[in-house]
Amino acid sequence: MPSAIIFPPLAGADPTVETLHWYARAAGVVPGAHIQKHAQWWHLTLKINGDDLAFDNIPFAEEGDNLQLKLAMQDHVITLTTESGKVSHISMRDGKTSTEMGDAILAAVERFGFTSDYERSKFEDDAKRTYDPASAQRYWKILKNIDRIFNTHRTMLSGEKSPVQVWPHGFDMSFELFGNQSVEYESQGEKTTYPTQLSLGFSPGEANHPQPYFYSNPWPFEEEVLLEAPLPEGARWFTEGWKGSILPYAELVQDADAEQRLLDYARAVHEASLTILSN
Repeated sequence: MPSAIIFPPLAGADPTVETLHWYARAAGVVPGAHIQKHAQWWHLTLKINGDDLAFDNIPFAEEGDNLQLKLAMQDHVITLTTESGKVSHISMRDGKTSTEMGDAILAAVERFGFTSDYERSKFEDDAKRTYDPASAQRYWKILKNIDRIFNTHRTMLSGEKSPVQVWPHGFDMSFELFGNQSVEYESQGEKTTYPTQLSLGFSPGEANHPQPYFYSNPWPFEEEVLLEAPLPEGARWFTEGWKGSILPYAELVQDADAEQRLLDYARAVHEASLTILSN
């Protein structure tokens, strides 16, 4: 029996994916205000939970209540539910602007009795939005397949790892493997020590690479070690704007061997990065 096609073309889905991205940013200001800050910013991320793209439970310590906030992808609504039984559903089908969606989310939170100084600048945008349920379902199935494959690879790795997460800011899905070496990093005059690390991720595209792609980025990026290391067909080292490696999504579209090819890519970058990650 031939393998199922897990990565269909994304042509035509871009406007809906962009809408989902903006709505995730709008929803993300709530955990950003109420969840204790994580050193790696994991308090801001979404995770696949069944048929939902959900934030971690959001505590409201003053009220002794918790909020569950999720993009319910089968029903095409943003759902807010408290442990005390309050519920609000906000449709994503209506094509609200990001500002309108953010206003609706914050109004629901306020009705529940919770307020904060939310970072509205993260979502305020009055451009018209398109939301096609069929495109959203297609993209959701792709994300679930990527989540499954990433977790397959993740379980084969030894060492400290992050969960597989979706980041509202870039709407990319990724996880990180942390090495046992430490590197001093200086930013704005402040020095911080971080462990070496290797990411594996998927991006729907951004300004310097508008087409969707997979990436795997060792840090620090030691060019003399990495640029000569071979990668599987279709993948390459990438240094145009950021440094890492890239496997365009288009390379795997309609390919019955896409899952194995993605795993081979992840393993090849991991192997090339071993001397960076470990003593």
